[in-house]
Amino acid sequence: MARSRVGQVAVVTGASSGIGWELARQLAAEGAKVALVARRAEPLQELQKLITEAGGTAMIAVADVGSREQVEALFRSVAEQLGPIDLVIANAGVGRPTFLDPVNMTDVEDTFRINLMGVIYTLSAALPTMLARKSGHLVAISSLASYRGLPGESAYCASKAAVNVYLDGLRIHLHNTGVRVTTVCPGFVTTPMTVANTFHMPGLMTAEYAARKILRAIGRGTKVYNFPWRLCMMVKLSRWMPDWVMLRFMDDYNTDAAKPHSAKNDA
Repeated sequence: MARSRVGQVAVVTGASSGIGWELARQLAAEGAKVALVARRAEPLQELQKLITEAGGTAMIAVADVGSREQVEALFRSVAEQLGPIDLVIANAGVGRPTFLDPVNMTDVEDTFRINLMGVIYTLSAALPTMLARKSGHLVAISSLASYRGLPGESAYCASKAAVNVYLDGLRIHLHNTGVRVTTVCPGFVTTPMTVANTFHMPGLMTAEYAARKILRAIGRGTKVYNFPWRLCMMVKLSRWMPDWVMLRFMDDYNTDAAKPHSAKNDA
């Protein structure tokens, strides 16, 4: 049975757009007090205004989740302004293609810094207080891309796969502590990270729809939530396909990945 969110304190990273924006908006609409976290202040201010005008409560915390010091500082600020934190959704992430010649090493390193270390910094900052209270919920937004390496997306897929494994271990480690852990792996969602994609995106969802599904799964205490299920089955089955079959199916996917183009981010 889903728990009421009225009065809960929730932190959502990557709240400046896409899934993060919708998660924060919907949490506030359900009565939660929400901390909006991202690197860009202006869209956070816009979202805060939207929430407060609807009668909700939200605060802004501008921070780069790839900086441990900034993350720890923002959690102290949230606790001081809103109270003990009940729910953390580590949603901030970037999507940048992996080039071949030369390898865009700075982008690769930045992808892991934000997508993996940003999740670890975020969840770890909330953990001590949750353990002391014997209550709390840690959530990370991963991706169905975590289940299969894709051409031109090696760093992105690997960073999300690492998130899955890290949360698996964390969830087992936290057994009987009162702190729950949920890994969310969505498929294609209409966000700034996917708007530049020119290839077909099966099962494409709106951010509003995806956020609603995610919050339901969180409310149920789901351990790992993969959706939409048809795309999930396709991705998992693809792990058993020979490389030549994958190439045939994905001949239009990141065909220009060897050349620099615009980075996509939702951090």
